[in-house]
Amino acid sequence: MEWTVSLLLLGVFAVGYLLIILEYYVKVNKTAIALLVAVACWLIYFLVTGEAIPSALKHLETHISKVSQIIFFFLGAMTLVELIDTHRGFKILVDLIHTTSKRRMLWTVSILAFFLSALLDNLTTTILMVSLLRKMIPKFEERIAPACLVVIAANAGGAWTPIGDITTTMLWIDGQLSTVSVIKALFLPSLISLLVPLCIFSFLEKGHITPLADGHRELKEEPGARLTFWLGIAGLIFVPIFHAWTGLPPFLGMLASLAVLWLVTDLLHHKYEERKHLRVPFILTKIDTASILFFLGVLLSMNALETAGLLDRFENFLSRVIPSEAMLATLIGLVSSVIDNVPMVAATMGMYSLTDYPMDSSLWHMIAYAAGTGGSLLLIGSSAGIALMGMERVSFFTYFKKATFPVLLGYLAGIGSYLVLRG
Repeated sequence: MEWTVSLLLLGVFAVGYLLIILEYYVKVNKTAIALLVAVACWLIYFLVTGEAIPSALKHLETHISKVSQIIFFFLGAMTLVELIDTHRGFKILVDLIHTTSKRRMLWTVSILAFFLSALLDNLTTTILMVSLLRKMIPKFEERIAPACLVVIAANAGGAWTPIGDITTTMLWIDGQLSTVSVIKALFLPSLISLLVPLCIFSFLEKGHITPLADGHRELKEEPGARLTFWLGIAGLIFVPIFHAWTGLPPFLGMLASLAVLWLVTDLLHHKYEERKHLRVPFILTKIDTASILFFLGVLLSMNALETAGLLDRFENFLSRVIPSEAMLATLIGLVSSVIDNVPMVAATMGMYSLTDYPMDSSLWHMIAYAAGTGGSLLLIGSSAGIALMGMERVSFFTYFKKATFPVLLGYLAGIGSYLVLRG
């Protein structure tokens, strides 16, 4: 019976995951597949294991209580960021970029994306920065290099803070990482993973660009843009402080920040019918709900495999084959350039317990780094890369020829720097 359950679960998950990877070719949204796989896995567990329904339900309820914290956290974060963007508060950042030098442009957008992603997330940062590049650099050929570096910088920047990348956030919410420790441990490795390809790109790029005359002025600020921007940034910074201060789950801090922004924007705009689009009820219609439901499906699927004991067996196998934590984390990063890093990290969370690997152990630090930065190796390896592909039509092979080798050098240098610093 045990092997029957294992084979059924693995079969359903493998087929579903293959369809998710081939989403572009099968023409079925990955969220629909992820949700179907989650339901199918738990249905198999309930019907085939023979475990009593009340006992099985307790397992499901335990996992839902953890998963819901991640879902609520991202729902609040995405709403808050969308609120700033709709007010065009990010126009403030455009005014920081005043250069026609190709090299200076590379450094400016990379450093800005690196730190911005640490507060927002890699996907939002990429969309924002690529949109700004399109307004500042008219020629597509001249935009390719800085656009590729935006993806690299956004992924690197998201890895070293608990709110910068979904995988780091997952580890933080579940208790594998603490705020101060992950920042201290991963800031330098993440920065090195950016600086290595940035220096290579800077060596190859020469000359000047011809920016659009006053192109950034096309972005007109909405009423309350600056107030919303600064309150939003303060709200994001407040979340880890709230968690450290109170010990309460991070999603409560995120919901508190959103509530304050909601209150302020309602007071600013409630008298004006033409400002309806600047209020939170309208903003909620623009949230990428499909992404949130995708995370839900993937996490619940992994929970089913964990409850059935499959992840424990896989962990035992990996411990025999790959005894080194550094090698394991490095491999996870390489694989995440092909396979979505969310299920990769979700699987490791289920395989390795906090009893064996307590909070802030080197394994969790390296997994956070590897999953966050490894996706930059290929254009399809991260949501930031997919966003660039969609916005600028940069091909897989164009990115591969231009960025993959420099990114690999930076990725390995970052891992090496972490191991040296750890001693």
